[in-house]
Amino acid sequence: MYRPQALLVMRPGTFQVQFGPGELRRLHELAEVGDPLWTDDIDTPHVRARLAETEVLLTSWGCPMLTAERLDAAPKLQAVLHCAGSVRGLVTEEVWRRGIVVTSAAEANATPVAEYTLAAIIFAGKKAHLLAAESRLRPADWDAVHHRDDLSNYGRTIGVVGFSRIGRRVVERLRALDTAEVLVTDPYADPVAVAEAGARLVELDELLRASEILSLHLPELPQTRHAIGARELALLPDGATVINTARGGVIDTAALERECVTGRLSAILDVTEPEPLPADSVLYRLPNVMITPHIAGSLGSETRRLSNLALDELERFARGESPIEAVTSDTLEVSA
Repeated sequence: MYRPQALLVMRPGTFQVQFGPGELRRLHELAEVGDPLWTDDIDTPHVRARLAETEVLLTSWGCPMLTAERLDAAPKLQAVLHCAGSVRGLVTEEVWRRGIVVTSAAEANATPVAEYTLAAIIFAGKKAHLLAAESRLRPADWDAVHHRDDLSNYGRTIGVVGFSRIGRRVVERLRALDTAEVLVTDPYADPVAVAEAGARLVELDELLRASEILSLHLPELPQTRHAIGARELALLPDGATVINTARGGVIDTAALERECVTGRLSAILDVTEPEPLPADSVLYRLPNVMITPHIAGSLGSETRRLSNLALDELERFARGESPIEAVTSDTLEVSA
């Protein structure tokens, strides 16, 4: 098997976490690596000498943008195998113009996000985030809590906006809530595929009016900015919970604040706009809002799942096979 010249480009901490002994051993088996094996700066003379011979870049968080000037320094470059999700901050038009193959590990990154989202949905059904916040203010009246009829995942209607790789996984995992009705809205989704995953494809307004729990899985694109604004939030029933593990910009933050301040809606937010929110944001202080610091995606040892997907692509490249998780300029227009 041909062993291409490879160079890793990512932040120091990212490299240390994503490439343990197993991943490094596999890398050495699949590719020729020199000095340096890894860098976060491809503009120094020493790295430029390595770049001149590099055929494959394995990139991740912290890789600088691949501008024309940097690509000129890598005349043999044939593939960029990204060990993370979106390549938007990395790839330029020049990459496509030169015909360089680009792959992403977004498919592997979808798994922990879907897991987090399922947990958030289950917590929302039991209103666990609300009760936990209330218990910090005063001891719960356990007898009263146990006689409430709204602390349940039985028969919930859950709306999933975006049948993306993550949205699809969330729908499939919601089969665990066997009495839940799951609605999906996505202009690009196939109704048959949605039904096979365990949901029903509907228009956005119908979904919003019915959803007791709303889970967002939209890419951040100009056409999706503030896709959930004041009008959309107003359609949700009283007591609904909004869950966002996508991007903060798909929700109008000011509109969400207004709904949550009244107590009509609650929210579980892993992403916000801006990110992080200002220290004086009212959302931090509301007992019906739970905010986590963008942890749904791959972290810690989970990131090695992404590295191994990229190494799978490296093996296919070395064998002269087509990539599985290729990214093109066309697919990037409608995905994260």
